[in-house]
Amino acid sequence: MSGAAVPGPDGVLRCPWALSTEDYVAYHDEEWGRPVRGDDALYERLSLEAFQSGLSWITILRRREGFRAAFADFRIAKVAAFTEADQERLLADPGIIRNRAKISATLANARTLADWAPGELDELIWSFAPDRASRPAPRTLSDVPAVTTESTALSKALKGRGIRFVGPTTAYALMQACGLVDDHLADCAARSS
Repeated sequence: MSGAAVPGPDGVLRCPWALSTEDYVAYHDEEWGRPVRGDDALYERLSLEAFQSGLSWITILRRREGFRAAFADFRIAKVAAFTEADQERLLADPGIIRNRAKISATLANARTLADWAPGELDELIWSFAPDRASRPAPRTLSDVPAVTTESTALSKALKGRGIRFVGPTTAYALMQACGLVDDHLADCAARSS
């Protein structure tokens, strides 16, 4: 069956996308699909998913430490205080993706989120988590959607609150990465249920 879980070099069954690099294996086994809570942690994931748009995730994953250094560990209050000079610094930083629109959105999102109550981003994002019991485990990669009604609603809610660069596909990738959904394949060893 194409796209089904496959054994890695260690014999452990994993989602096939995870086996192309050691970076992916570690990300798949230790992070992807695990619950992420907290405003700063979710802001980081939201920002990285936006930077990933149009690129491969491995590009972002391999630059994540550079992103963290450049964006003050994605502390919302710190990034919200970034100036025009900081934006120019970011545009010249080879450790990140130097895309003006994505950098601008990341800074604008921090300024917007800085006005939210503590825990408000966490509460909003997690309010769109579907009931896991109602979702069958995907058997193959073709069973994994790119967009869902929940991700479309999450995207709309975030945009309605002033968050930029978060379409339904980016919102679904965020939901997958942060454990709102478990899209590890049914036979994958990392599947939580």
